[in-house]
Amino acid sequence: MARIEDYGLIGDLQTAALVGRDGSIDWACFPRFDSGACFAALLGTTDHGRWLLAPRSDAWSPGRRYRENTLVLETDWETDAGKVRVIDFMPPRGKAPDIVRIVEGVAGEVEMASELVIRYDYGSTLPWVRRLDEDTRVAVAGPDALCFRSDVEHRGENMRTIAEFTVRKGDRVASKLTWYPSNEDPPERIDAEQALQDTVDYWTSWIGGCNYEGTWKECVNQSLIVLKALTYAPTGGIVAAPTTSLPERIGGERNWDYRYCWLRDATLVLLAFINAGLLDEAAAWRQWLLRAAAGEPAALQIMYGVGGERRLREYTLDWLPGYESSRPVRAGNAASDQFQLDVYGEVLDAMHQGRVHNLERSQESWSLQRRLLAFLEHAWKEPDDGIWEVRGGRRHFTHSKVMAWVAFDRGVKAVEEFGRTGPVERWRQVRDEIQREVLERGFDRELNSFTQSYGSKRLDASLLVLPLVGFLPADDARMLGTVAAIERELYVDGFVFRYAGDKEGDEVDGLPAGEGAFLPCTFWLADNFALQGRMDEADEVFERLMSVRNDLGLLAEEWDPASRRQLGNFPQAFTHVALVNSAFNLDRQHHATPEQRAQTSGY
Repeated sequence: MARIEDYGLIGDLQTAALVGRDGSIDWACFPRFDSGACFAALLGTTDHGRWLLAPRSDAWSPGRRYRENTLVLETDWETDAGKVRVIDFMPPRGKAPDIVRIVEGVAGEVEMASELVIRYDYGSTLPWVRRLDEDTRVAVAGPDALCFRSDVEHRGENMRTIAEFTVRKGDRVASKLTWYPSNEDPPERIDAEQALQDTVDYWTSWIGGCNYEGTWKECVNQSLIVLKALTYAPTGGIVAAPTTSLPERIGGERNWDYRYCWLRDATLVLLAFINAGLLDEAAAWRQWLLRAAAGEPAALQIMYGVGGERRLREYTLDWLPGYESSRPVRAGNAASDQFQLDVYGEVLDAMHQGRVHNLERSQESWSLQRRLLAFLEHAWKEPDDGIWEVRGGRRHFTHSKVMAWVAFDRGVKAVEEFGRTGPVERWRQVRDEIQREVLERGFDRELNSFTQSYGSKRLDASLLVLPLVGFLPADDARMLGTVAAIERELYVDGFVFRYAGDKEGDEVDGLPAGEGAFLPCTFWLADNFALQGRMDEADEVFERLMSVRNDLGLLAEEWDPASRRQLGNFPQAFTHVALVNSAFNLDRQHHATPEQRAQTSGY
């Protein structure tokens, strides 16, 4: 089976697909990110659905790439007889989602093979396939239908649609797959070449609005395109990843469905877009939040469906063997019912950054923020499930309390700096009370470090966030001690683990130990090094992180230093947003004066 990092991403701002180095699309969900997959070979076998398009035999690929500043994937193939290029993309959505694959003859001639295996509902449902005309087939099952059109003749064989054809220099052979509701007529034909040009124009125009001109422009642009591709355009919601159940440990059970909108992840994406000057996305996300969070603040969830759905019931797909036998395979996410204090701070900080960057004023937005703070005045004292969504019981997590502090700090700033109305004196009092408690109960003098939770001796990489959100200066003795402790205990082979994988960790997690190093936390360490003036070390960590991206610039959630593999759902918004924000932070520290540093410290 292909490694996680062997895949490339294509998408249309409503769903996405993963294309392997071998030319096989092994994952695609229609019509939304969180719909049932029609290609699920990623989590099973080829019998669970895929679309292979590659040379028939004796071929090698000298490389693949995204066309500059786009999400158009180009893969070169060579044989002794010739060379072809396969161009894969999904046009930004019109009425229906399309996958378009164009084989371009570059030199000589190459014998190609296409094998289309459609299996709806995560590989469990075999469709009824019929031929409509010379070049059109439709595959129907329940509410789903796919229309397949190709420039070359295909035939049915062993419940698959296959073809062999020869591509010569100058040829361009297109195949198109379009989803539509099974109760409707098949969609109109699309012009593959026009769709390609429209897709290129869309992405180059969009990224052209980015104002980042720093040291890492190319990788920042690529990560911003990934983050945009994970945005569900109709609502503005941003999914954490386009996949489910890619394991955090090969063969393990830490396999989660990330095809939903976490407030935390989406908020950090929003900050990256704001920093890059891409304010339309920020405004769309704010409207999504206002709709999703409507109602009682106590009912605020940590995540929602892309349309704002609240019920994300978790269940297992027992017929799928899982990626490299990593089971169970899950759909839905039970963590949607958890209580996590930090999301309130994330939301209030995002709204604050919107004000700082002159995002259009919204009375509804400020009203929501006031309601959230009113609820948080008492709720911050309660234990919660924490940023890592532990399933071993609630605790007084230090990071959670700090983010509650952030919520009140941003509320105070809204009144003091932007003229909003609210009980600012009471908010100041709560903010100061939270800070006093964290400094007293969240810091262990013996360890000279903040700890994962009150009364614990455990370290946690989420503590690296404290100076990034302004809770303490990075050069405060307590932060220097915390960073030193994390370097000593959690910084392994150049990457940061979230916390120790020991017996106590099992109890906190409620799951057996075992996962890779957490890439966003490693970016946070680089940020701390930069804020402490350790610029050479910050750059070294950042460049090491750049080196583990795949050849297309994509990153999953975790990295296993031992096997040198990416782990977890892919590509991961949390990781790519950490990359973007760290690039901004490091550039600022390289060029800022000491006075400017205090003003620009933020995350």
